[in-house]
Amino acid sequence: MANKNILLVEPGYRNKYPPLGLMKIAQYHGPSGKKDNVRFVKGEDPSARDTAWDRVYITTLFSFEWERTARSIDYALHLVGGQAHRVFVGGIAASLMHEKYVAAPQWRGVRFIQGLLGDAPAISLRLDPFEEELYADDVSGKPIEDLVPDYSILEQIGYEYPVSDAYFTYASRGCVRKCAFCGVPKLEGGQRDTNSLSEVIEGVSRLYGEKRDLILMDNNVVASANFKDIVAEIIDLGFERGATLKRGRYELQRRVDFNQGVDARILCKNSMYLQQLSRIALKPLRIAFDHLGVKKPYVQAIRFAAEAGITGLSNYMLYNFHDSPSDLFERMRLNVTLNEELGIRIFSFPMRYQPVTRPDRGHVGGNWNSYYLRSMQVILQATHGIVSGAPEFFRKAFGDTYEEFEGILFRPHHFIFNRDWYEQFDGRSEFESFQAAMGALSADERTDLLEYLCSRDRSDYARDLSMLTGRRLREAVRYFVPMSKADEARIWEVQKRRRAADVNAYLVPEDELVEDAALTDQDVQPGTRAGQELKHTTQVYA
Repeated sequence: MANKNILLVEPGYRNKYPPLGLMKIAQYHGPSGKKDNVRFVKGEDPSARDTAWDRVYITTLFSFEWERTARSIDYALHLVGGQAHRVFVGGIAASLMHEKYVAAPQWRGVRFIQGLLGDAPAISLRLDPFEEELYADDVSGKPIEDLVPDYSILEQIGYEYPVSDAYFTYASRGCVRKCAFCGVPKLEGGQRDTNSLSEVIEGVSRLYGEKRDLILMDNNVVASANFKDIVAEIIDLGFERGATLKRGRYELQRRVDFNQGVDARILCKNSMYLQQLSRIALKPLRIAFDHLGVKKPYVQAIRFAAEAGITGLSNYMLYNFHDSPSDLFERMRLNVTLNEELGIRIFSFPMRYQPVTRPDRGHVGGNWNSYYLRSMQVILQATHGIVSGAPEFFRKAFGDTYEEFEGILFRPHHFIFNRDWYEQFDGRSEFESFQAAMGALSADERTDLLEYLCSRDRSDYARDLSMLTGRRLREAVRYFVPMSKADEARIWEVQKRRRAADVNAYLVPEDELVEDAALTDQDVQPGTRAGQELKHTTQVYA
């Protein structure tokens, strides 16, 4: 039954890592599997309309990418002439929002797969032998989840993933925690070890050549009862501390990245965990710091890391859940203190909480407001999503006290993004006038102004000024009216010529950035510039 036409579709969002699930499905159908004709596309590639597809698989990632994913599903249905049974949709969002996808009447008959493909292929894909579906008789084959990913499909698209020269795999799945904000328990269940790392890495090397890095996508590897054995296997595979890979005349530094982070509440219990991690080519050490309640174990874990000689660290900081802006600021500020005290380098990546079943980015935590959330996103867009622990960077981007931080959050967004222009250069007089206007407001007037900003779209700030009682409020709100795109482009051009300082000292390599599509709304489609490369607008505060 070989020689079927199989299409793999990743929706047109920007993302850091290749779609591991589709790569395993490609292995199942490809030359080493069912010997079908496999094609991979990013977005709604019109050239795929020239083929009659026997099956289309679509992956999903962030739940708030509902619209982009919907476009891909509609595209797939068009390709197969409305034969919904030929379309399979799986991945994170399809699992966490399973009921919502299944209930959509326009997609009736599409196969929405929940969870991992951990059973025999026909069982995982819910194939019906009585309907004579393609490979419905494969009820005892190796699970697709356990197959070696097919890297060759990545050559079929122009989109370049920031991380691609790497082995992508797991040493463990699931997690011992049941954090209310996390979808892992629903996606993967409890903590358990996976198959041998060696089997995957040796299989990838044999089929697609040796890779430089090892990206382990475990959710809580230090919770594994076999943690020491996992570290030993990583070393045996050639990823010991200081390891290099020789390619021609070049020695490439290898890197191990537990990209989902490790658990401070376990790391703090015994220095053994960090001593073990220091034996491998770990870069960076990622530790979650989700709220101030874990401050004590987090600080102890950082100290153990410094003692073990691990000086390059990164941490995830959840915000917009049960925290507040002051909670987030204290966590960010703490890293500056630890950097100075221990002589280490911690980069933080604030991650905005969105309910895992919500199809948009509109959630506002009980202690936040929509204007401050947007301000935080503007700050992070300007800093590449990074909070550097360098004191001068931090003070410039976030202020030195919470009062200064809140003052920045309350600024007009074009003042935040074009910080140097308004604080140092041509826009300084306007900025000083804004500060004077804000300083003239009473506490109640500031509250009224914030409520006004939160209650309407930015494009409507100049309308309905009659709702604001008092001349001072009407004067202040005018500063928040967005500038024209032409004016902003002019500022960027002038700033580009002026910025002679080396801002790269405050950045991290692109392959060490976190995957946070919430920082951008840019679409990725074949033939567009965004479809060829992944770049961020960076206005680093130097």
